Amino acid sequence: HLTKRKQDPKAFDMNQLALACAGFSGAEIEQAVVSSLYEALGTRRALTTEIVAAEVARTRPLSVTMAERVEALRSWASRRTVAAG
Repeated sequence: HLTKRKQDPKAFDMNQLALACAGFSGAEIEQAVVSSLYEALGTRRALTTEIVAAEVARTRPLSVTMAERVEALRSWASRRTVAAG
């Protein structure tokens, strides 16, 4: 998502960001990057690991906000479907 927005991933601490994004979907990570870019532009700063990490910290992924529903769906699927893996 950084590359897609003309940011060099080598300029970021990808390990830190990966740990911060545990439980996030790809779409949620993408939105955090987009929001971070707006923050950086609004404050006239270059996008940094810290700005992205702060945005991720302000975000609650669906895996948290919908944990009960996700678990119910997994339980339902475990009894009614064939595992893909």
